[in-house]
Amino acid sequence: QVQLVESGGGLVQAGDSLRLSCAASGRTFNTKAMGWFRQAPGKEREFVAAISGSGVSTYYSDSVKGRFTISRDNAKNTVYLQMNSLKPEDTAVYYCAGKSRPVAGKSRDEYDYWGQGTQVTVSS
Repeated sequence: QVQLVESGGGLVQAGDSLRLSCAASGRTFNTKAMGWFRQAPGKEREFVAAISGSGVSTYYSDSVKGRFTISRDNAKNTVYLQMNSLKPEDTAVYYCAGKSRPVAGKSRDEYDYWGQGTQVTVSS
């Protein structure tokens, strides 16, 4: 069983930056694609970004493309989400997710492991 623990959320102003981290337990981290999803109050959980097991392939939602960057350090079993130029509409609980396979995907149903979430609040 893989456990995921997010950190790095907080309250920031519009235009600021934050970096989220997600530490994974277990071995063979590089065989697992990782993703970030978010859920705002009253809305469904939505895809934000994903990265393949090797880190070569990355995917982003249109709403964050050009502002957010997903990366991973397989030696540290950690995936990151660098968020720049934050907007109030980025306010949500951000969840780290992991797949049992190395190919990244955008659908929630593809992911087998989930973290507990970290709150990101962007004030205007």
